Amino acid sequence: MRAVVQDRYGFPGTLRVREVGRPAVGEGDVLVRVRAACVHPDVWHVISGRPYVLRVMGSGVRRPKDRVPGTDLAGVVAEVGDGVTDLAVGDEVFGESLRGFSWRNGGAFAEYASVARDSLARKPVGVSFEQAATVPTTGYITLVNVPAERLRPGARVLVNGAGGGVGSIAVQLAKASGAHVTAVDQGRKSELLHGLGADRVIDYAMEDFTQGTCRYDLIVDVPGNHPFAAIRRVLAPDGLYVLIGHDDFGRAGRRWLGSLPRFGKLAVRSLRNPQLPRPTRASLGKKEAMAVLRDLLESGRLTPVVGRAFPLAEAEAAMEYLMSGEPVGRVVLTV
Repeated sequence: MRAVVQDRYGFPGTLRVREVGRPAVGEGDVLVRVRAACVHPDVWHVISGRPYVLRVMGSGVRRPKDRVPGTDLAGVVAEVGDGVTDLAVGDEVFGESLRGFSWRNGGAFAEYASVARDSLARKPVGVSFEQAATVPTTGYITLVNVPAERLRPGARVLVNGAGGGVGSIAVQLAKASGAHVTAVDQGRKSELLHGLGADRVIDYAMEDFTQGTCRYDLIVDVPGNHPFAAIRRVLAPDGLYVLIGHDDFGRAGRRWLGSLPRFGKLAVRSLRNPQLPRPTRASLGKKEAMAVLRDLLESGRLTPVVGRAFPLAEAEAAMEYLMSGEPVGRVVLTV
């Protein structure tokens, strides 16, 4: 089969399309004929090996343990392993090919990928392979980090970095709950964000939301480009600040630990500050999260927007496009 392969860390210049063997299908696994795979920031982190701490968290210290990148996919069941009784050859599915919670390549940038059954869900009719492939990682991050009880009618919610993967899902979930949603991103994404349900869009180049007069019940901060001291000025006394944390493809210069020190500081402060969420174990497993995401897609409460699709052979170009900041919508590979 054809697959994108990397033999060393770094970007660009490390991705090649080669012929490799099909992955083995173990007990509880499903072999998926991949039709689309998502190109997202977490994939860049593993390809580049940055921040360096990720290498000891699972991806491999000197070189990638797994050579085929990619984690999020959609496709057709080609084979089922022992113990899988609720999926059959020909079923259309989407999910995450990453095993466990380690930072490593997941094998999705290929014609075939072996995926744990619990990390898959049936793709709803009416949702394209390209759309479905953009949902698993960002959807899981959103569900685990954004408290559902904070998304309620009349709540004032601000999403910083609203045009990206996590941000666009947070906007839609907040709007579906009846909240008043303010979206912060580039001005050229205004039409997209209004279409996703944002009541107000702030162009961060024209206005600093932390200098405004509105007080928000929930702030979801994807880029984390404002100190918490500034965020507090626009957070309601009983509001909650949720930092997702995006390292801007290493441009911030934090080569060793990335955003981890900031998460650590906020975790310590959360012990005394109710405006910060306390660290807890993930409340949803992958199987439960995929079921929720499927329901959101099927009901229309979540509509992924694909900005541009690249063929598998242009994986490097797709990653460069993602890093450019130009995409309006998600970036995918078609296989």
